[in-house]
Amino acid sequence: MAFSATFSISSSSSFTLSRKIYRPFLSQNVHSLKPTSLKASSSTSGDYSTASVVEKQSTPSKTGNWQWKFKENSINIYYEKHERESPDPSKNILMIPTISDVSTVEEWRLVAQDIVQRVGKVNWRATIVDWPGLGYSDRPKMDYNADVMEKFVVDLINAPDSPPCFSMTHVLTSVFFWTLHEVPKHIFLITILMFMDESDLVIFGGGHAATLTVRAAKKNLVKPTAIAAVAPTWAGPLPIVFGRDSSMETRYGLLRGTLRAPGVGWMMYNMLVSNEKAIQSQYKSHVYSNPDNVTPGIVESRYALTKRKGARYVPAAFLTGLLDPVNSREEFLQLFADLEGKLPLLVVSTEGSPRRSKAEMEALKGAKGVTKFVEVPGALLPQEEYPAMVAQELYQFLQQTFEPSD
Repeated sequence: MAFSATFSISSSSSFTLSRKIYRPFLSQNVHSLKPTSLKASSSTSGDYSTASVVEKQSTPSKTGNWQWKFKENSINIYYEKHERESPDPSKNILMIPTISDVSTVEEWRLVAQDIVQRVGKVNWRATIVDWPGLGYSDRPKMDYNADVMEKFVVDLINAPDSPPCFSMTHVLTSVFFWTLHEVPKHIFLITILMFMDESDLVIFGGGHAATLTVRAAKKNLVKPTAIAAVAPTWAGPLPIVFGRDSSMETRYGLLRGTLRAPGVGWMMYNMLVSNEKAIQSQYKSHVYSNPDNVTPGIVESRYALTKRKGARYVPAAFLTGLLDPVNSREEFLQLFADLEGKLPLLVVSTEGSPRRSKAEMEALKGAKGVTKFVEVPGALLPQEEYPAMVAQELYQFLQQTFEPSD
C-alpha cells in the first residue's frame, strides 16, 4: 500500500511518512540436484499471463477449523482442503498465505485446484491455512511477533490432528476400495500407514510465510521434504523503507501501540488500511503487476476481511517489522544456506515486484541452499494474479523432486 501521512506522538516527537511506502503484501533426504535458474516469460503458450483470479472458480473439497492452543488462547484456525478422488496414497502440500493486512487462503485456491487435478505418478493433496489473526481465522488481541508466527507453523505441522498431514476421507476411501478388492491385510496396513506418514509434506509459502518456514526448517523444528518460496520477503513495510536504527524502532513502537489502542487505533487503521480506496491503491501499485487485474470483487473481498473483529492487531505488528523473520539480507541468505543439501528448495521471484523487495529475491539467485530459481510475471502476489503460471512452475518442481525419470 502506498500512503502519505503524519502521525503525531507528542509535542516533541512525530512520525512522518512523507514518501511512498511499498508494502510487502500483506510479504530427510539429502538431494544432490544442481542449482538452476530459469525465467518464465509472460508470453508462454497457453496465455498463462492473462489468467487472473477472477477468470476461474475453485471450490475446496473440505473446509474446517483447527484449534491452535497458544498460552491462554484457543484459536480457531481456518483451513481448506483440495484433493482429487483417488484410492491411491497421496502426498501432502501445505500452502501458507503471504502475511499482510488482507492475507487470505483465497490467494492459493486456484493454484491448489490446478495441482491436485493433475494426473501423474504422484497424487497430490493440498491444504491451505489462514494465519492466526488473519483471513478467516480468529483474531485475538495478542502480542504477535515472528516467534509467535513460527510457533504456529511448527505446532500446525507437528500436531497429531494436523490438517495438512492427515485426511480421514482419504483413509475411508482407501478402506472401502481395498476391502472391496479383498487385498491382503499386510498390504492394506502398509497403505494406511502411507496415508498417515507425516514426513511426506511439501510446504509452499508466500512472502514472509516462506521465510518463516525456512527459519523453522533451519532450526529442525519442522522437517518438510521440500519447500517452495514464492516471492519471499523478510522486511515489513516500514523497515524495508526506513531501516531499523534505534530511533526508527522507537517510532515503530509508538505507531504500533497507537494502532492497537481502543478508539484511536481503529480510526488510524481505517484511514491507512480499512477502506476500499486504500486497498485498491495497494493492489494496483505493488501487489499485482497489472492494474487491470484488480477487480471490484477482489477489493470488496479484501475490504471485508479488514472489518473482522480484531483485524488490526497482526497488521500493526507486520507494518512495524515485528513479524520479520530476520533483520538483514545477510541473515536472510544464511537461512537458505543452512538448508544446503538437506532438501530441495525452489525460489519463485517475480518480474514486477517493488524495487526493494525484488532486490531481496534476486539476492537468492544462485545462492547457497537454493536448488532452483525461477521468475514469473506478477509482483508480490503472483500465486493469485497468475495462478496458472505459478502452478505450472510448482508442479514442475514437484515432478523433478518426486517423480524421477525412468
